[in-house]
Amino acid sequence: MNFDKSKAIIFYGDSTFKVIEHGTYVLCHVSDKKIPLSELKYWSVERQEAYCDAEHSFKRDLEVNRD
Repeated sequence: MNFDKSKAIIFYGDSTFKVIEHGTYVLCHVSDKKIPLSELKYWSVERQEAYCDAEHSFKRDLEVNRD
């Protein structure tokens, strides 16, 4: 297995995340952009989703919370 180009499986917590399956990146839930784990800053604990930036996180919140 090539760890340099493998997708990680992550558990997202309140202020940190835990790597469940080793890899070097996760995918942004909104854009499918690869996010290196070293650059991962935005995620939803409730939905267990990663986002590449604050704009994509906000966009997803608007989708989910239309009410």
